[in-house]
Amino acid sequence: MSIRLYVGNLPAELDRQALEKIFNESGDSVSLKVITDRKTGKCRGFGFVTVGSDEVADIVIEKFNGYDFNGAVLKLEKALPRTKGKAEDGSDLEEGADDSSESKSESSVTSTVDAPIKAAAKRKKRNNNNKKTTSSTSSSSSSSEAHQPDPRWASELERLKQQLLEAQGAAK
Repeated sequence: MSIRLYVGNLPAELDRQALEKIFNESGDSVSLKVITDRKTGKCRGFGFVTVGSDEVADIVIEKFNGYDFNGAVLKLEKALPRTKGKAEDGSDLEEGADDSSESKSESSVTSTVDAPIKAAAKRKKRNNNNKKTTSSTSSSSSSSEAHQPDPRWASELERLKQQLLEAQGAAK
């Protein structure tokens, strides 16, 4: 059973080969995945190392947690499995991605099929948000009702306005 380890505090200007070399020094076969920004291609500051067993994972964590890599102190811990739910962008997250029984080829086919659908959903959501902001700014500028205070706070707001007017009048 393979164990995924989270590697945090990676520098943005990352030399992937140097990092792979460091982890391969542990003697066991490890695979490294560095998470990069889609636009810039730079490291986002974290990645994942996959090792063969729990014992090897503990050894790698013990050896490299706090390791100084190009001036950055690495943080290693066992990665938590992904949780099922909604991501910030509204797409579904997979549950137990690390513990899934799918082969890599099946999961890569699924992700390539889902990718265009998710991208289209993001564009649609983005376009809907743009339409909402455009219409709300035009209606709020022409309507005085949009500036009405929340009724739960109206009395408190009125009291604060009166205090402000009194303070301004006393200052003159």
